[in-house]
Amino acid sequence: MRTSLASRPLSEPIRTLGAVRRSLLVAPVLAVAFALAGCTTTPEPSEPATAEAPAKATPDAAVAPVVEPWAGLPTLVDADWAAKAAAATGIPQRAMLAYGGAAVYSANQNPGCNLGWNTLAGIGEMESHHGTIDGSSIGADGLVTPPILGIALDGATTNAIPDSDQGTIDGDAEWDRAVGPLQFIPDSWRNWGADGSGDGAVDPQNFDDAVLATANYLCHAGGDLSIADNWRTAIAAYNDAAPYAVGVSEYAIRYSNDVTSG
Repeated sequence: MRTSLASRPLSEPIRTLGAVRRSLLVAPVLAVAFALAGCTTTPEPSEPATAEAPAKATPDAAVAPVVEPWAGLPTLVDADWAAKAAAATGIPQRAMLAYGGAAVYSANQNPGCNLGWNTLAGIGEMESHHGTIDGSSIGADGLVTPPILGIALDGATTNAIPDSDQGTIDGDAEWDRAVGPLQFIPDSWRNWGADGSGDGAVDPQNFDDAVLATANYLCHAGGDLSIADNWRTAIAAYNDAAPYAVGVSEYAIRYSNDVTSG
């Protein structure tokens, strides 16, 4: 059974764009994973959507560009697809709407990235069991309750990261803590926080916001994620521990296979 956030050393998401840690353990798994976990297909575009009714799609289908007013990630993905994918994978349906919506958003706003929904799901599993760790759950509005907070990054079992936000993001005025379902440290959230829910706020405890921030960062860090080395670089930029990359890739492959065969 996986150790809870309260007792395990946390990853430090999105620390730097530093060097990729490679190992013989990682390479065989990721050689397969990148094709499944980093790539989305792009068939011929559908008919353009109107501003009042933007088209919805499965994450691997093209859709008209995202338009204003921005109504959030769940509005971009086909609800039937999300329900079936959730049933096949065991991922909460509300989380699946965010992962799928972020993949559709990325396909429109950054088509060269080729980010797969299952890469996001692999990270979501590793960081917080898709927002459900220690009894938390995702509300209809995307808000995760109770809030997910990591241990103090005080150097005892993690890198030492003194407080950078006066406790306004993580509630700790002495040390930084990773926050939310995707475990951003405050400095990273200030740089990459995004409004994925369409509510006008940017909140690391909102699942849509956290997933969109993660998607944007992965594309920035890796570029074209259909290229194996780029996928590895993006995951290492999020967390450079070799076992972390293996875990993300294994979950991403499993989820893709579950949906394909489900």
